[in-house]
Amino acid sequence: MSEESMYEAVCSRDARFDGEFFFAVATTGIYCRPSCPATTPHRKNVRFFPTAAAAQGGGFRACRRCRPDAVPGSAEWNARADAVGRAVRMIGDGVVDREGVAGLAARLGYSARQVQRQLGAELGAGPVALARAQRAHTARILLQTTGLQAAEIAFAAGFASVRQFNDTIREIYAATPTELRAARPGRASRFGPVERRAPGTASASAGVPLRLAYRGPYATAEVFGYLARRALTGVEEVVGDPGDRAYRRTLRLPHGYGVVEIDERPGDGWLECRLHLTELRDLTTATQRIRRLFDLDADPYAVAERLGTDPALAPLVAARPGLRSPGSADAHELAVRAVLGQQVSVAAGQRLGNALVAAYGTPLAEPSGGLTHLFPGADDLADRPLTDLGMPESRRATLRTLATALATGAVRLDTGVDRDRTEKELLALRGIGPWTAGYIRMRALGDPDVLLEGDVAVRTGARRAGAFLEDSEGWRPWRSYAMHHLWNVPKTAAARLA
Repeated sequence: MSEESMYEAVCSRDARFDGEFFFAVATTGIYCRPSCPATTPHRKNVRFFPTAAAAQGGGFRACRRCRPDAVPGSAEWNARADAVGRAVRMIGDGVVDREGVAGLAARLGYSARQVQRQLGAELGAGPVALARAQRAHTARILLQTTGLQAAEIAFAAGFASVRQFNDTIREIYAATPTELRAARPGRASRFGPVERRAPGTASASAGVPLRLAYRGPYATAEVFGYLARRALTGVEEVVGDPGDRAYRRTLRLPHGYGVVEIDERPGDGWLECRLHLTELRDLTTATQRIRRLFDLDADPYAVAERLGTDPALAPLVAARPGLRSPGSADAHELAVRAVLGQQVSVAAGQRLGNALVAAYGTPLAEPSGGLTHLFPGADDLADRPLTDLGMPESRRATLRTLATALATGAVRLDTGVDRDRTEKELLALRGIGPWTAGYIRMRALGDPDVLLEGDVAVRTGARRAGAFLEDSEGWRPWRSYAMHHLWNVPKTAAARLA
């Protein structure tokens, strides 16, 4: 977009571009999201930035009215496979906080100086600034939704010291932590009210309430139905009736574990969420993994614009606006489940997954409703006979081979890996074919441009809709979404379309 077209989006308060860019006003020193309801500033006073971190680096503080730090991320970073896109995904997962810039650079295969230069050129901010902006956002959430003391929040958000935390909050929000906490909104959700507790009087044991933003329409019924049909006993559960459900699951995280609850009923551009964590340091990572699972950074407008040009897909897109391509909350878990689902129905794969969790899952110290286990890690499966799963030995051998490759690092499924190289590494493992590798690429690695042409359900859906898979080049870079539309074609579609 040119700066003039970005200004037009600001004038029209177009929420489609929230998270795609930010604008700042030189006369006020404030930066905002494009849909900010405040009076539109004069063009001569407006500056544009690709990221919130770049705006902060330019000396601007976040608008208290539109909260630009709470927008969905840009779908561009999921679509892009270059070093910058991979870096952004890893920073979002907390790699810089855990391993520093050197760790990020090592994962990318570049020097720290090269990473700094590339991110600075494209995003207007380096890895440290991007991670700092993310830490500030995490700190604001904890200040306004928990009663934790400021010092606890500082280290939970990833700051190296309380002084650094205080300075950053003042710089980005033009308020002290105490002032920011006093400005917390009082809101209620199906998971209970957000109480205005005095600092230090409560921990995060009651959970951290979040509003997970998304852009455009969101097909909650299809997404929750997709997850419900695949939910594994003890690790996941969907409670309530369609239209009023909650998805709950356990999470294996870098510093501990967590339980997440997501409400199916959408708010005004967000999903209600509550996170229960044994270690608050995992808040950023847990949030990003849930965002990937629910594909909350997608751009449904761009998807509909591209897929809507195909005569066969156009009515499907119109019938299910905002259909998402769910990712995964744990890439290793998804890869194992992909092997369990090879050449069997969804229900059969679910039964195998239930048996795997019962036999090898890690019990929670304290069950939460129907949630009792963490999904087994790769180390738990690498050297096990797996004879109690009721699978052929060839399939059990494939599962052990994959688990060993994941446990040793021979195959990495990090958010920032090179997808092409990882798919080749998966295909090199005995027993893993194109369907399994492609499914892992789509869900575990979040690739929006995967089409499993050999999938029986995809071919059946294409036949019913009158779509031709040979024309799928025109669906790029959103073929994963096209595939979900084909999976959702009703049995009566052929007769209706005729």
